[in-house]
Amino acid sequence: MNTIFQGLAFSAAFGVALTGSASAAEVLVTSNITTSTTWTADNTYNLQGQIYVMPGASLTIDAGVRVASDLGGSLAVANGAQIFVNGTQTSPVVMTSKLDTGVWREAANEWGNLTIMGDGYISEDATPGNVPTPSASNFAFMEGLVGTGTENTYGGGNDDDDSGSINYLSLRYGGKVVSLANELNGLSLGGVGRGTDIDYVEVMNNVDDGIEIWGGTVNLKHFSIWNVGDDSFDVDQGWRGKAQFGLIVQGYSLDASQGSGVGDNCFETDGAEDSDWQPVTTAAIYNATVIGQPIDGDGATAWRDNARVQYHQSIFMDCGEKVVRADGDDGDGAQGYGHNGTLSFADTWTTDHTAFSLVNAPATPADFYKSQTSGKLAQIVDSVFFRNLSSSAYTEADARGVFDAGNNNVLTPGFDDADAPIKGLVRSAPVTRGGKQMVPVVSLDPRAANAALVASGTAPSDGFFTPVGYRGAFDPQFNWLCGWSASDEFGFIDVPATATVRTGANNVPSSLTASGAPTLGNAGFAFVADNPTASCGVTAGSLALVFVTLDGPFTLPLGSFGCDGGFGTLLIAPSVFKTLSGLYLGTPASIPAPLPADASLCGLPVSAQVAFATPTGAIRLGDAVDLVLGN
Repeated sequence: MNTIFQGLAFSAAFGVALTGSASAAEVLVTSNITTSTTWTADNTYNLQGQIYVMPGASLTIDAGVRVASDLGGSLAVANGAQIFVNGTQTSPVVMTSKLDTGVWREAANEWGNLTIMGDGYISEDATPGNVPTPSASNFAFMEGLVGTGTENTYGGGNDDDDSGSINYLSLRYGGKVVSLANELNGLSLGGVGRGTDIDYVEVMNNVDDGIEIWGGTVNLKHFSIWNVGDDSFDVDQGWRGKAQFGLIVQGYSLDASQGSGVGDNCFETDGAEDSDWQPVTTAAIYNATVIGQPIDGDGATAWRDNARVQYHQSIFMDCGEKVVRADGDDGDGAQGYGHNGTLSFADTWTTDHTAFSLVNAPATPADFYKSQTSGKLAQIVDSVFFRNLSSSAYTEADARGVFDAGNNNVLTPGFDDADAPIKGLVRSAPVTRGGKQMVPVVSLDPRAANAALVASGTAPSDGFFTPVGYRGAFDPQFNWLCGWSASDEFGFIDVPATATVRTGANNVPSSLTASGAPTLGNAGFAFVADNPTASCGVTAGSLALVFVTLDGPFTLPLGSFGCDGGFGTLLIAPSVFKTLSGLYLGTPASIPAPLPADASLCGLPVSAQVAFATPTGAIRLGDAVDLVLGN
């Protein structure tokens, strides 16, 4: 990260409002998009009913755009169309309802969703004419959309399908279907291919699943799913993609039944329909942080219909049921594991990832199954399990060898917050919703701690995955939810601002403190240099220099002469310095250091140390202050 800050000067550069311009004009979107169109941040857009981006057209959404719709408004990108969501961390794109005021409410079902339909291979046995082997002619009708036209279908023969890109998109309060008695997911992806880029996407308070994927090979990075009313991350029909850096916080959006307002499974993975069809779900997920409901939450990972999924470097905590739940089948007529010569559930966990099923297999299986590059078809490895207190939490996991030594998983023995693999979690008192006891998360610092700080391996460096040495979705310093997400705007994200003084035995004592909290955007923040003992030759008229480094705490002794006999000890890393100065005139010198309102700095460690130039020309080093820039 340090290259970002080579020219950084602390300044009162205040950020852009999360929801765009307050004076933006409302544009009613009343018809399908048939030619390439751009939505700009000087407008807000109100979807009137189900709006499609039709084949051959594209929709570009500029940074800062707010799509705030009336009841029933929804957006679908047809197979053959594209969408480009160009949000940024300081200027995201928000899709929500007109009732969203930027304050969390117990609500959902106030508008539709974003649906994207692509041209990748799927396995779907409910469509007449589809066949059980991978075929470019297999297709399905998208769940929740109205009508039976081709604009509602997904599937094909192009796993490299490019349906566009999504960057910094917040989806809130959705799930309402136009004139049908079922529900939409926050983000629905049908047959979407690996040519599509999805990075930084959030679903908050949806009535149905958070993100649901049907087939295809789409990859996702930096996704957050919070308070959805069914499964958080749900896959089916042969998804063969990758995902990394995902946060799931189970909760509820409405006082309704589980599955329509109260959260169900965290990860729910269905293989194919039927379970001997191909392609079958075969995926790799790295660096997920899963925070369940400790009383009435359902499974952390649910497995159905021959699904084959790997979880690496992840955190599973506070789940109210099994961390591995073997459902067998999806309850919709599929046959489950072991059907028609497919692998049993147990065998899936012991079979190498290259041993493709022969039942209905394509001629070249390796061309279809690229996401897994090592290990077994089903596995959970190099992960942390914490405070999953159900009596059956680990029954199936134990049976599948999850805690065998070679898997490098950590079952944390303690239950106190001090033992947690994340830095902070606060829940409110239990409430009853949909007949279930929910304990909502009201404050979260999901950065890695304790057993999550060091992983035993890393993701492959394959052009998509980012190899990192920690477990879970967040590193120990930075919180990528800051600045753009509803969870931050609604006050759920907590990155505490801290200031800690460090002293050195050879240095000028009692010489540097911080004035004010080092929170992003604090224009009044300052360092205070003072030497009330007037020792070490530091007297009235001395010049106080504060050296700021962005490398974090570091100790490099440059001398051991003692305060009265030499230079002193440098307590901060000698690189990427920013110098601030002020006169020490026998009273504390306040040296302003206004902090920028830059969300990308959320959690940044900053260290500073004071040096005094005495009237005789000597240099004396003083105390250091270690800061964490909080939100």
